[in-house]
Amino acid sequence: MSITQSPSVPSEVEGHGADVPRLRSARTDQVKVRGKLKADAPLAPLVWFKSGGAAQYLFEPADLDDLTQFLRDLDPKEPVMALGLGSNMIVRDGGVPGVVVRLGKPFAKITQLGPTTIECGGGASGILVSSTTRDRGIAGLEFLRGIPGTVGGFVRMNGGAYGREVSDILQSCTLVLRSGEVEEWEAEQLAYSYRHSELPDQAVVVAARFEGVPGDPKVIGAEMDRIAAAREESQPLRSRTGGSTFKNPPGHKAWALIDGSGCRGLTLGGAQVSEKHCNFLLNLGSATSAEIEALGEEVRRRVMAKTNISLEWEIQRIGVAG
Repeated sequence: MSITQSPSVPSEVEGHGADVPRLRSARTDQVKVRGKLKADAPLAPLVWFKSGGAAQYLFEPADLDDLTQFLRDLDPKEPVMALGLGSNMIVRDGGVPGVVVRLGKPFAKITQLGPTTIECGGGASGILVSSTTRDRGIAGLEFLRGIPGTVGGFVRMNGGAYGREVSDILQSCTLVLRSGEVEEWEAEQLAYSYRHSELPDQAVVVAARFEGVPGDPKVIGAEMDRIAAAREESQPLRSRTGGSTFKNPPGHKAWALIDGSGCRGLTLGGAQVSEKHCNFLLNLGSATSAEIEALGEEVRRRVMAKTNISLEWEIQRIGVAG
């Protein structure tokens, strides 16, 4: 099987400060921001697969007020989505309509609120959070070292690794709704389940508060090293990949079902099922997002035919086909 398709890469325009590109369906004549607003912004460099089209607009807010004001001024019909490290995502070749919001350094701050409580910005990475809590003698967050994403992403998806999930440590989070309103949600409101929450569509998680337990920094560091070594040994971390592709069905491991269905090393165009870990898809260098997604669907088809089990995508697939 093969798919021949080249992702489009539109021209890029950048706005910074008061004078920025006019959104096609903004409520106001000119949307003013203090951060960075780019039109037709390529997303492939920002995601792990290094494939896919452009965002109609990419917005990197200067701070919380910049984000809330932007969303208030934006026409309610314009779709909005948040982008973290781009690790668990396929951006389709036709690009992403509307506005992609990317939280940068202003949203990566970490503040200690109590002996074992920290507040993390939505743009902080799992590595930064786990390293910070290690240095402060807060245990229980070591597993975040194994999640290749940001706080905003793994709070929304109840990210987990090595026997722990975000639902085990989250106290509350701060959301900016599509309307620009800011809300505080307690953990119970998210109604967490496996890799799922009830956060509103298009809401952006800008902060979260986590609770750990007292611990010895040396012991915490040793556990983080163990997690890092285990990931390096078992996962194709140095490849163009999207992380874990499919959710584990109840009572099963997705990788084992894929392997047992003869999919290890399966290729489609420039995409491949990893030989190192069957639940990872790879861009061998020139794959389109269409090839990567089609390969995933072929894996699902073969697993269903072999086991009568339907694999559910864990990777988020966004945008339109090329």
